[in-house]
Amino acid sequence: MESTHEPADPVAKGILPTAKQSWHDLFNFKQRVVVTNELGETTTEWARPVPLRNPISLLAQLSGRDWLFFIVGFAAWTADAFDFHALSIQQVKLAKYYNTSKTDVSTAITLTLLLRSVGAAMFGLAGDRWGRKWPMVLNMIILGVLQIATIYSSTFSQFLAVRSLFGLFMGGVYGNAIAMALENSPTDARGLMSGILQQGYSFGYVCAACANLGVGGSQDSWKTVFWIAAGISIGVGIIRCFFPESKQFIEARKAGKTQTSPGAFWRETKMMLAQEWKMCVYCIILMTWFNFYSHTSQDSYTTFMLTEKELNNDGASRASILMKAGACVGGTIIGYLSQWFGRRRTIIVAALASGFFVQGAWGVIPIHLNELAPAGLPLVVPGLTYQLGNMISSPSRRSSTPSPRATS
Repeated sequence: MESTHEPADPVAKGILPTAKQSWHDLFNFKQRVVVTNELGETTTEWARPVPLRNPISLLAQLSGRDWLFFIVGFAAWTADAFDFHALSIQQVKLAKYYNTSKTDVSTAITLTLLLRSVGAAMFGLAGDRWGRKWPMVLNMIILGVLQIATIYSSTFSQFLAVRSLFGLFMGGVYGNAIAMALENSPTDARGLMSGILQQGYSFGYVCAACANLGVGGSQDSWKTVFWIAAGISIGVGIIRCFFPESKQFIEARKAGKTQTSPGAFWRETKMMLAQEWKMCVYCIILMTWFNFYSHTSQDSYTTFMLTEKELNNDGASRASILMKAGACVGGTIIGYLSQWFGRRRTIIVAALASGFFVQGAWGVIPIHLNELAPAGLPLVVPGLTYQLGNMISSPSRRSSTPSPRATS
């Protein structure tokens, strides 16, 4: 942002005054910023957005180390999405394999989402407490092992139990992945990098759909897709072993900002949450709406094509690939535009045009949550609020369509 040195009213205090001020600021292209001078005195001024820069020059700002961290974070988020969609795009196959209805199979998706918030809290706090590296390594390897356990679930009850446990560990990926990828990105490039990062979810969907297309529509072919998912997750975990700890976490530890005592850490966390609870509630509400917004239109798309449009496995897979390839492009572009147009304003415009821009609005979310998170909890707040939104919206994933006719 570039200051205009034009005085602005101070940032409002309280829920209603803040909401009123935020509503008015939405229609003002300038942004209200708090400036601190060399004497420690603070004033509020209007700042204008910096004009959009050539995306190539923004990408060039990242050093080789920055790119490595970003790629691993992107890979973790992609693997997470592949793991999740390996089930969602193969509901028809699983219903036939376990001789049950598609509605019952979709229960596994709901159970996975319900427990993701617990995993987000566990691994988010672990990442803020002990560092980004080893919690992510553990998380990704266990996810791969649980994918293998799913393959060997001989009864539907075992299948549901494993998927519930899978959701617990799946919840820990998002916060660690976005922190790892975006903490190392230059400020000017964060809108663009957020847009690219979020598309790891769409890319994971595309990869899962490609795998589904490749293995064909036979009843047992779902297992091959799960084997691929397991290999990707375990592979990302192993690769993360060879990368150093986050620079931000190391600097915070040297400065004494990370507590060595678990009791002290929890006291500081509770104090911070008590101070920032309004922002946390806002993020949870935002993520609940976003997850209703996206998952209801995407998770059962392949199943919809199979059962309602009566496409075969190949046709439904290709339709899914096309849908999510568009999401990859739109999310990247709109995330980039948010650096100039503003995070909130971009989300609102994309939502209003959501016939085309569902994933475009999502492209702003990683950096928006990262910027809203309290300084001491850069992992747990984005990850936990995202997964709580997932949990609240999880009933929307249950399908009430009857068991599908056989397709091939």
